[in-house]
Amino acid sequence: MSHIQIAIDGPSGSGKSSLSRRVAAKMGIVYVDTGALYRTIGYYARGCGISLAEIDKVVGVLDDIHIEVKFENGGQSVYLNGENLGDKIRENEISMYASAVAKVPAVRAFLLDVQKDIANTNSVIMDGRDIGTVILPNADVKIFMSASIEARARRRCAELEEKGMPASYEEILSDIIARDKQDSEREIAPAVAAPDAIHFDNSERGFEESLEALIKLIEDTLASKNISL
Repeated sequence: MSHIQIAIDGPSGSGKSSLSRRVAAKMGIVYVDTGALYRTIGYYARGCGISLAEIDKVVGVLDDIHIEVKFENGGQSVYLNGENLGDKIRENEISMYASAVAKVPAVRAFLLDVQKDIANTNSVIMDGRDIGTVILPNADVKIFMSASIEARARRRCAELEEKGMPASYEEILSDIIARDKQDSEREIAPAVAAPDAIHFDNSERGFEESLEALIKLIEDTLASKNISL
C-alpha cells in the first residue's frame, strides 16, 4: 500500500500544528511538525550568538548541527545533537529566529531531505509554510489553513500562558504581523497557498469544531480520489 501524504500550510498561529497533531492521532498516521525543525536551527543559531540581523552566519554552523526526528509517546520529538529540546524551541523569540533561518537557502536544503525521507516511509500529515508547494508537491490532500491576525494572537497568548511562558497580547500581535511579512515576502519558498490547495479558515471556529470539519474535509478529499487508509 502506498503512503498517504497530507500537506497543511498556513501562517503562524493558524492552528495548523495543534489540529494536524490531533488529526494524525485520529487517523492513525504520522504527524510531522516541520516548523520544529526550523525552530531547532534557530535555537542553535541564537545559542551561537548569531543575531537576527546577521542570520546568514547560520550557514557556517550547519555542519555542527545533527537533527534527529523520533516519533515517540504519540508525538514527534526533535533531537539537536542528541538532546531532546522539548518546549525550549517554543519561546516567542525562537519563532522569529525560525522565520529568519527559513529564508536561508542552505538551511532549506539542509532540511529538505529530512522531510522528504519521513514522508516517503510513512503515511503523514505534515504542516508548515511550503509543504504543498515545495516539500510535498504531489500530496494527496493540500490544505491552506488561515485565521485572522487577532484570533491567532489570542490563541498564541493562551498557548504560552498554559506552558508557563506568558507574553503580552500586543507583543505577540506585533510578532505575528512581522513574521507574516517575512514569510510571505521571502524569495525562497514564500508562504503562499498551492494553486490546488483547499482553503480552510478557522477564525470563528473553536478547536473541536475545527477538528471535526478538518477531518471531514480530508476524508472527503481522499474519498473523491478513491484513496483509503
